[in-house]
Amino acid sequence: MAERNNAQSIGFAPRKPLLLLLSFTSTLFILSWFFVLQSASSPNFVDNSLLPSSSSSSKLSAIAENNENSDSRDPNEAESSLTNRSILSNAEEESSQDSSSLNCKYEGNTKPLKVFMYDMSPEFHFGLLGWNAPGKSVWPDIRTNIPRYPGGLNLQHSIEYWLTLDLLLSENSDSSSGRAAIRVRNSSEADIIFVPFFSSVSYNRFSRVKPPSKTSRNKILQAKLVTFLTAQKEWKRSGGQDHVIMAHHPNSMLDARTKLWPAMFILADFGRYPPTVANVDKDVIAPYKHVIRNFVQDSSSYDSRPTLLYFQGAIYRKDGDGVRKATQGMQSSKFCLNIAGDTPSSNRLFDAIVSHCIPVIISDNIELPYEDVLDYSKFCIFVRASDAVKDKFLLNLIRGIGKDEWTRMWKRLKEVEQFFEYQFPSKPNDAVQMIWQAVARKVPAIRMKINRSLRYSRSNVRGERGPNSVPSPRNF
Repeated sequence: MAERNNAQSIGFAPRKPLLLLLSFTSTLFILSWFFVLQSASSPNFVDNSLLPSSSSSSKLSAIAENNENSDSRDPNEAESSLTNRSILSNAEEESSQDSSSLNCKYEGNTKPLKVFMYDMSPEFHFGLLGWNAPGKSVWPDIRTNIPRYPGGLNLQHSIEYWLTLDLLLSENSDSSSGRAAIRVRNSSEADIIFVPFFSSVSYNRFSRVKPPSKTSRNKILQAKLVTFLTAQKEWKRSGGQDHVIMAHHPNSMLDARTKLWPAMFILADFGRYPPTVANVDKDVIAPYKHVIRNFVQDSSSYDSRPTLLYFQGAIYRKDGDGVRKATQGMQSSKFCLNIAGDTPSSNRLFDAIVSHCIPVIISDNIELPYEDVLDYSKFCIFVRASDAVKDKFLLNLIRGIGKDEWTRMWKRLKEVEQFFEYQFPSKPNDAVQMIWQAVARKVPAIRMKINRSLRYSRSNVRGERGPNSVPSPRNF
């Protein structure tokens, strides 16, 4: 008994101090939360525009509920999307929800993107098109004079021209309604900083060295661009991470890219860029400007297109008589072959889309415009290169696509072609506005990177400003 009583006293002795400790800890916890809540009454460092409103929260809840209730698709559908005939999975079942995949408008933020554009010398933009600035003017008055962009092969890489015109027009518009982007004059109010350098024109027209000069005008302009940008307060503030630079021609910006790589590039593909300089997480892929004219009032059918599979490889198909022949060939074919050349992508894909000729894509490393919101498997056939070289594989695949399946894809092409159309003034969900929306979807990630890079800015050595420096990437 003595041992039992002693054991009981040993077992119960620590309870009172333990209770006191728990009580004391709870009191401290409550007091700490009181001070935290009190200090959080005015969070000036928080961008409230990024926080969801009650209405958007309820909308997200409704979407989540709908997703839970609508998970009735074939469980093999996701897996089959990786196969060569991804468009054909469940082809016999067309649900009414399929059309939602074509609604490519970015619903996360209905406000237009705020863009600060540098007032750079005309030698970087419209001066390259032969426009002579009157007096000290930097920009043409687009209400009365719109400089022409050169045609032919130059036209396919003309995105810099359309985006710049769109920003200039936004200043002359009475309302931002229906616009994907607007120009702002205060860089501190901007979502991104736009660099109006017509790099594709610079390469196409001025990459050759003209004696007695030993350096091409294209190289000189790139060097000037690097000097200009890195001296700007906006670049120093973010390390260039919130800047947008257009380099759609694969050979443009070859000299400056490793110096300006923290910026967001707008590219045709990543074929001539190392992944440390350009990648899908940081940059935006934009469509080529199609050279073949649109197939207006296309009433063709599977039976009325006599050619099964069309391909014309020479780039001269885009000039003169070649354009007419390619137009006739694509518009009279059921399928159009798009294979990788010296780069993963080409203008041929977008010519096929506006011809309503089902693209057959053989390019394993291709990156496609707006693929985060657009399902290309609904109107394109993807074939792995390793399969395409197998005997009769490609023809058997194409011949296995029946009239009903082809007709569905043909109708999709007619619905999506607007997303690849460059025009001025821009219209809702055309190529210009789709590119701006793609840029807008990158903004939250850019802000996060900038904010993270400023964590230790207070403890930087004297004279060091802006985001922490990072090593330059290796070029090819």
